[in-house]
Amino acid sequence: MSEVTFLTVAEVASIMSVSKMTVYRLVNSGHLPAIRVGRSFRVPEQAVYEYLRESWQGANVDSL
Repeated sequence: MSEVTFLTVAEVASIMSVSKMTVYRLVNSGHLPAIRVGRSFRVPEQAVYEYLRESWQGANVDSL
């Protein structure tokens, strides 16, 4: 079984260069999976990179 690394909302926001509120919105909308630990969320690190990869692939880079 592989080891899963979890990130805080602040760490995810830093990686994605967005606000913590944006991360909360992604979690609450179901676009970014997370588990609740006490009163805070933890996001699997791999899920962050998968989300970014899918977002990049979905972007129309021809218009850049």
